[in-house]
This record gives sequence, C-alpha cells and structure tokens, in this order.
Amino acid sequence: MRDVLAEWRPVVDRAIEELMPREIDEAYLAEWFGPASHRYDPEAIQRAFADPIWELLDRGGKRWRAVVCLLLIDGFGADPEEHLLYACIPEVLHNGTIIVDDIEDEAEMRRGEPALHHVFGQDVALNAGNAMYFLPLKVIGKNPGGFDPETQLSIYEMLMDELNRTHLGQGMDIYWHRDREATVEEAEYLEMSACKTGCLGRIVARLAAIITDQPPEVEREIAAYAEEMSIAFQIGDDILDVENTLDRAGEFGKAFGNDIREGKRTLMVIHALDRADPDRAARLASILHAEENSREEILEAIEILQSTDSVEYARERALTFAESAREHLVNVPLEEERANQLASFTEFVIERDA
Repeated sequence: MRDVLAEWRPVVDRAIEELMPREIDEAYLAEWFGPASHRYDPEAIQRAFADPIWELLDRGGKRWRAVVCLLLIDGFGADPEEHLLYACIPEVLHNGTIIVDDIEDEAEMRRGEPALHHVFGQDVALNAGNAMYFLPLKVIGKNPGGFDPETQLSIYEMLMDELNRTHLGQGMDIYWHRDREATVEEAEYLEMSACKTGCLGRIVARLAAIITDQPPEVEREIAAYAEEMSIAFQIGDDILDVENTLDRAGEFGKAFGNDIREGKRTLMVIHALDRADPDRAARLASILHAEENSREEILEAIEILQSTDSVEYARERALTFAESAREHLVNVPLEEERANQLASFTEFVIERDA
C-alpha cells in the first residue's frame, strides 16, 4: 500500500495544482471565480490563500483519501485519470479541516513544523482553512466529468450531508476536552469518530460510487467500509500519539504528548478512566484538564493508560473495525486487485508509523 500511495501522490498533487495553483494570477481567478466586479488583488490572494495552503500540502501527508477514491473508481471500472479533480475533493477538504482544527485545539505543531496559524497568523490560517471547505465545490460546477445535472446534484447533496456531520463530530471532540465535567462513553467516542473522521472517509467512497453510477446498495456498502476503516484510522492515530511520545521520552517539547496536553478523550482515556481505581482515574483526569503539563505528568498519564491495558484495548478495537471494513468489501463489485489493495489499506491505517 505504501508503494501505491507513493505512486499516486505526485499525480494527486498535480491535480490539486489545477484546482489551487501555487502561483495565483488574474486568469486563474477569472476562470474559477468569475470576472472581477472591479479588480482582484492577485498578490494579496497569493499570500493569504495559496501560500498557506501549499505550505501545509508541501509538508507531507500521504494523500490516502484521494488515492483510495481513485482506487475505488478504477475498481468500479472507470478511468481514474479522468476523475482526478473529483478525487482531490476529499483531500482538499481534509487539509482544510486540519488548519481549522489546529486553531480550535490551539495546536503548536503540524507535520513536524509550527501549525499554520503560528506561521501566517490566525486570521490568514482560518480564512485559508475555510476556503478549502468551499473550493472543492467548484469542481462540481466545472463538471469535468460531464455528468448530468442529477448526478451533479447527488454529489453536492452528499457533500453537504457529510460535511454537516463532520462538524457534529468536531463539536463533540472540542466540548469533551474543554469541559472538565464531561462524561464520555465509548459509544459516544465512536460516534464522534464516525462523524469527524468517518465522514471524510464516506465522502471518498460515496463520491467514487456516485460518479461511477453504482446502485444505492453498493454506495451504502462502500460507505460502511470507508467509515469503519476511518474509525480504525482515528483509534490508530490516538495510539500513534502515545507511541511517538514514548519514543521521544527524552525530547520534551511542543510536540510531546499532544493528545494529553489537549485533554483529548481518546478511546484509551475512556477505557482507563473506567478501569483504573478511583484515585488513579482522578489523577488521569486532573492531568488531562491541567492548563499545562510537565514531561513527568504526560508520562504518568501514559503509564496509567498502560497499567489498565487501555492501549492494547484500543488496538484490539481498531483491528475489529478494520476487519469489519474488509467484510463490507465482499459485497461490493470491485476488480480483484483493487479490492485486495483496499482490504490491505485497512491494516495500513493501524500499522503506519506516521
């Protein structure tokens, strides 16, 4: 799967450059946004729009959402090269959510460097992040696939439905780590993941199904695959934060113990708060809700997670969701090689090291 991602990433980036060029000029602005009522300022748009977006994109990211969309399109028998701009939709949306999430979470770092709002200022970063929610919608209007109005409307309605649910998930996540009294059950965490992370996954799958004219039952099955894989991804991401913190135990800095610093209610935390004795549970809660954490407090919180077997519990749950995702693929008419690659991706999202 890593080879597939490496092969497709430059292709995806070239397609994103068509949607969002690295260098802004008046011709691009007129083509994609219409003639100016008076006069655009390409330099201002360059500095406050294109530069922060490409700063984030150039830092890395595997582009897996776009690649999975292309694999699905190919697996359904269509030419992925003809639908590259559509595959960019979930990728651009995802990176927009990253910029906004980092502001909402008061994050310090992103992909090994300062979060964009520390580089460009909160106002520029927020505007760029919000623009990345709306820019992909231009693809539907441009209609490079030549779809009929009914298909265009189906894509648009699907995006509106999923993006609204994405914000429900983000709202739950924000509330839980800001409210000291919030009690979070495992089912609520899973629903948050299904909304916040799963919605983007479902966009990937449903988009591929709609543009290849799949029947509703196929769209539902492939959406279920993507949602459950995305939940596995979210749990795996939480585990990775703990493992990376332990790997950097001697390097206390801004990226050390991000989820604990932010007071995130991960599946591991929910499990540990339920399983630890009352004193240890109270101590974990106090660390999570502290304004600042020392290196020792972060490592103490992780030790509580380990002592309750919460890390392994979360890993087992992620593996269960990955297995369930693969089962949904059985009911989808995909070309065999692509089906196998998509099945293997459910393991990659858990086992990845970054």
